[in-house]
Amino acid sequence: MASLAPNRPQDIQNERGNPHWVRLKNERELDHIPGEDGWPVVGTTFMQLGDPIGFGKRMVAKYGPVFRTRSFGRRQVTLIGPDANEAVLFDRDKIFSSEQGWGPVLNLLFPRGLMLMDFAGHRADRRALSIAFKPEPMRHYCDLLNADIARVVEGWGEGERKFYPAIKALTLETAATSFLGLPFGPEADRLNQAFVDMVQAAVAPIRRPLPFTAMGRGYAGRKLMVEYFTRLLRERRANPGQDMFSQFALARRDGEAEGDLLPEDVVVDHMIFLMMAAHDTITSSFTTLIWQLAKNPEWQEKLRAEARAAAGGEGRALPFDALAQMELTEMAMKEALRIMPPVPSTPRRALKDFTFGGFRIPAGTDVDVSASAVHADPVLWPEPDRFDPLRFTPAAVAARHKYAWIPYGGGAHMCLGLHFAVMQTKVLAHHILTRYSIETAPGYAPAWQAWPIPKPRDGLQVTFRRLG
Repeated sequence: MASLAPNRPQDIQNERGNPHWVRLKNERELDHIPGEDGWPVVGTTFMQLGDPIGFGKRMVAKYGPVFRTRSFGRRQVTLIGPDANEAVLFDRDKIFSSEQGWGPVLNLLFPRGLMLMDFAGHRADRRALSIAFKPEPMRHYCDLLNADIARVVEGWGEGERKFYPAIKALTLETAATSFLGLPFGPEADRLNQAFVDMVQAAVAPIRRPLPFTAMGRGYAGRKLMVEYFTRLLRERRANPGQDMFSQFALARRDGEAEGDLLPEDVVVDHMIFLMMAAHDTITSSFTTLIWQLAKNPEWQEKLRAEARAAAGGEGRALPFDALAQMELTEMAMKEALRIMPPVPSTPRRALKDFTFGGFRIPAGTDVDVSASAVHADPVLWPEPDRFDPLRFTPAAVAARHKYAWIPYGGGAHMCLGLHFAVMQTKVLAHHILTRYSIETAPGYAPAWQAWPIPKPRDGLQVTFRRLG
């Protein structure tokens, strides 16, 4: 049985404590890669964190699509372009480790989440957890989403509001109901703050959980999460329901009835990671969508008409069987994800020497691919700053490189919950757009915090007007 006490920092293996990890023998092995090491001590860290898209554009213009940087105390190589995305994410030859790529950033905060697993172990746990996303559970989640979202959105009413905090509170509530089978209740604010602290700590320059640091706050948030989910897991195994956590609680590694249940600490770690991903990434992407719809009222009206038709009338829930009719909404969501991908870049570590773009890159090298850079490439996306959901018609998608759009990753690590994210976006759009028109002030252009998950610094100021 897992203890209610969370893993201590020394119990979660860091890079030095992982003997099977592949490490670069000497950083001078990357001298032949064009690039720069930045300022003394901090390297290029703050340049990348401050303006990742602008920094990436400058590096590509100066050095080409393969370049070297030095951030968070280590040299790394960035590969830009759809071919790079395919090589690293599809990983035909099993060269790249997601565990060792994300581990130095997330091991202390989200250890053993699916994103931090590789190969056979990743396949086994992914197969076990996939039962939560089969059609019948998804149909149940759709009913819960409709009820929660309709109730909260109806209560918003007319007037100005900061959209980001409002939608973040709503997505956390829907995640609790759908995933856990119960509202967070009085613990909601504490748990929400714990998620915020954990996510912010992911890009903290100080990587030890020292008091009064971002990493210290993030680790304290993890402690709270472990205690909460361990108690709830034991309740779910004793009295399972239809919620996602019950599905995970009863998941077995080989997918068969006679297989062993996943260990408690494994289920807890998976649930913490999925809860974070489910509500933080959808909050970011749906905020981008609302911002774009407020700026493009003609598209707002198209999606509104589609939502009304799919539901079969005013004031109705969006049935699970009608989700497929929301084609324009899905295209608009994909365009929002292109403009502002919730995960701007994806780290991996090379387990073997490989060659890309004419450069030999040795084993142990930290390798990044960048969704934000590829999604803004004018060669792939003419007028990349323009919101145009028609970029995602079936014909347009077929004509484009498969890895030109990667908000959900790719290959074996393609986002497990992507169909849930699409469903939740459609239900949100339906209930909001059939009740309100959304406006922003002329010329309004919010500044965005790019890392670790994009969000508007001012919360996105919008005006809701109730439809007649």
